[in-house]
Amino acid sequence: MSELIGLSPDQRRLDIEHTTVYQYRRPVKRSSHRLRLHPVEDRYQRILDHRIEVSVEGTRYEYEDVFGNHVVGFEIDIPYEVLTFAMSASVEVRAPVDRAHHIPRAHDLPPTWTPWQEHMMHSYLLPPELPESQLHELIEYARSLAARNKGELAATLDDIAWTIHSDYAYKQGFTTVETTPYEVFRSRAGVCQDLANLMICLARMLNVPARYRVGYIYTEADHDNTTQPEAPHAWVEAYVPDVGWRGYDPTHGSRVGLDHVRVAVGRNYRDATPTSGVIHQGGGDDETLTMVVQVAEG
Repeated sequence: MSELIGLSPDQRRLDIEHTTVYQYRRPVKRSSHRLRLHPVEDRYQRILDHRIEVSVEGTRYEYEDVFGNHVVGFEIDIPYEVLTFAMSASVEVRAPVDRAHHIPRAHDLPPTWTPWQEHMMHSYLLPPELPESQLHELIEYARSLAARNKGELAATLDDIAWTIHSDYAYKQGFTTVETTPYEVFRSRAGVCQDLANLMICLARMLNVPARYRVGYIYTEADHDNTTQPEAPHAWVEAYVPDVGWRGYDPTHGSRVGLDHVRVAVGRNYRDATPTSGVIHQGGGDDETLTMVVQVAEG
């Protein structure tokens, strides 16, 4: 614990326990699995400890995917009816220094990009595949938020996150992974992944690159909080000129800070899914998934 002595106010240690259990009525005889459960390690996050335990023996391998995520794969050919993945981690989080004075003002919103930049950011600028009429409503909504902030990029992004938090209900069991940003916009309800998808859509409508981030959030200190997840949390990262990727959490109406632990990233949920797999033989369609996530301050 000596390494933690003298943590500054802009640092925090968070301990994470994440258990996923798959149960089947008939034995699974052969399957493949991909886990994106390894926290990012950079100047803003330091991994003090990280472990993944699997209840069934299999061949393990690791690689980095196209989005830079650390992926652990398993090939299992031993029959099982219950499969458990247990991840534990201790992470030291450091808050980035805000460089607000570098953020372009009104004349740069929507920001313009060089052909090279636009090519590099292409995947994070594409709007969702929706009917033209729905895209038009979403564009008008995004522009109205920009207009009330006088076109200031930083203020608009902050306002989008806060508006989604304040105007949309956090409602579990109301949506699926197939729910579109437009459906969230019209229903004014969803869970963290839905609210993140809506903000990503609105940012892209303003020509601001945005991507989907999966990780963990510590909320126990907030006794009024009613959205403590029992699963990994999701938020948004928008690319701000001369600043870089900046995190926004529309579920909580704030920028990402010391309560957030970054794990996987991608264009959307599928790119950053924490656990995924394919059953090659056995198991059938009767699968039960149980997930438990606990985040505590270390």
